Parts: sequence; structure tokens; C-alpha cells
Amino acid sequence: MQINIIHVNGTNLALIESDQLIIGDMQDALDLLASCNYQGASKIIVHAEHIHPDFFDLKTGMAGEVLQKFSTYQTQLAIVGGFSQYTSKSLQAFIFESNKVGRINFVENMQEAQEKLSKAI
Repeated sequence: MQINIIHVNGTNLALIESDQLIIGDMQDALDLLASCNYQGASKIIVHAEHIHPDFFDLKTGMAGEVLQKFSTYQTQLAIVGGFSQYTSKSLQAFIFESNKVGRINFVENMQEAQEKLSKAI
């Protein structure tokens, strides 16, 4: 995993690059938070394919746990990917509400991720 700090509109964003899963469980999410905060970024961009599929199955509770940790540590997350393949109405509602609040943002591309995270919530 590589953490690249980029500056957008005066905001430090951590762009995560990897060829493997980055968030496979709650400890991975906490490790990511700590690593990015250590490098001066409290706003993180990660691609959906780097998150364990359990995150997108709300019955597992993983998405809620991650949301809680990011909220507790006042960190924003943008997940870049296509989410139309997920047909669960509860997941679609979770995505909608998350995007409204802005702590975790589900976006289609890097430009949208940077725009969302460079604004204050």
C-alpha cells in the first residue's frame, strides 16, 4: 500500500494506491486512519476494489463499524467505484445517507472524490 498526499483547495487528501485489499477488517481501517493522520491527512480516497466485499453487505456490520470509526476520529473517506452492481435497497439507502452526511462518500471517479473531500462538512 502506498499513501500519496495530494493538496486540493488547501486540503491534504490521502490517495491510497495498492494492488491488494486495504480494508479487510476493522483493524485495517484503524491502521489506515492512523497512517493517514500521521502523514497529515484526515481525508482519505480509496478505490472500492480495495475494500473487502463484506463492507458492501450491510448484514455483516462492517460498513457501520467503519463509518463509526471514521466519525469518531473525524476523518472523511471517499470510496471510488461503480456501485450500481449492488442491488440491495438497504445498501443503496446507506450510500444515499452517507453521501448526504459526507463522512463516507461513495463516488464514481477521482475528480468527484477530490471535490467532495476538499469541501468542509
